[in-house]
Order: sequence, then structure tokens, then C-alpha cells
Amino acid sequence: MENALDKFKHLFKRQEVPAKTILLQEGKISRTMFFIEKGCLRTSVNVNGKDITTQFFFEEDKISSIESFRTNQPSLYSIESIEPCVLQTISQNDFQSILENSPEMKEEIQEHLFRRLIQSQKLFFSFLKNTPQQRYQELVKKQPQIIQRIPQHYIASYLGITSVSLSRIRNRR
Repeated sequence: MENALDKFKHLFKRQEVPAKTILLQEGKISRTMFFIEKGCLRTSVNVNGKDITTQFFFEEDKISSIESFRTNQPSLYSIESIEPCVLQTISQNDFQSILENSPEMKEEIQEHLFRRLIQSQKLFFSFLKNTPQQRYQELVKKQPQIIQRIPQHYIASYLGITSVSLSRIRNRR
């Protein structure tokens, strides 16, 4: 966790979870924010019974279904561990207390949300403008940890292609 959070460490709970643990189920209300110390999480949606990966998160990332966390509406997606993880968790009430009592943390979280929004917009436009091969090449260049740490079927899902198509793209390189 960042230094700005040090004075609020007492509000966090350490949680260790094995791989393939569902931390938030799509359609449930998010009541926890996760700060990743070690490991990898992914977000996914279920579309007609098909699991589609939407994002990956690694060490030092923060994640929750922010729209659900802030509005108490059902989450649009699930959050699951891909690797065994060590997480620092905080409840909605404690997180709200931090924001109310720490202008520097409020500003840091706001910057984090802007970075996430920009990242999401880039991904969205990449799906509109680029071929799967171009999306894969961009992933290799900009986020090599995904290629190194994530199982191929999750990467294929994230790129919007089948595992067979991803194998073909990888073999062309």
C-alpha cells in the first residue's frame, strides 16, 4: 500500500486467497475494495453462459466494482483470482471514512479512477479499430506481464478471440 495509506492501515484486513477464488460475483453488490500485494485478479462478465475476461490486475493495483461499491447497485462483472493472492481489503464504510478525512487520498483515488477510465477507453477503441493480431501485439508491447503470467484461454477471451485463433496469432510472430 502507498505511504498516504499508512495512517489508515488499521482499517485494512489482510486476506490470502487461492487461485480461482471468486471475490465478487456478477450481480452482487460490491462491499469490499481490494489492494493487491501479491498475485493477479481478473474481471469478467457472463454473456449467454460464456465467461469473457475484461481486465487484469497485478501487484499494487486497486480493484473493486467501483460503480457497485459507490452506488450499492449490482456489479456488472465478477472479480476472480487467477493466481494465489495476498490482498489488503477495506470495507465501503472505512473507505468512505478515508476519503472524507484525507484530501490527499481523495485526490490519489481520483487520479487512479482517471487512469482506469483512460485505460478502459483505449481498450474500447482498440476493439473498434484494431484487428485481433494488432491487439495482441499491443498487449505484448505494453503489458508483457499479461503474456508471461496469464493462462492463454483468459488472454484469448480478453482479446475477443478463441484460444485457437490466439495460437495462430502467436505462431505468426
